[in-house]
Amino acid sequence: MESKAEELVRAAEALQVHGQAHDGVDPKGGDIIIPGGMFTYQVVIRSERIYIVQITYLGF
Repeated sequence: MESKAEELVRAAEALQVHGQAHDGVDPKGGDIIIPGGMFTYQVVIRSERIYIVQITYLGF
């Protein structure tokens, strides 16, 4: 999960260079499937943050 989250942060940094100056709508969050489960995230550009809002462990 950590490597996927880091990947997500790098992509957000590349796409949203002027985070604090952003005055539009934040992009829709999403789900990332990883071995054994998934996690749901939300990007908040103006705060320059990516929030993990749910972690689902499927036990395999």
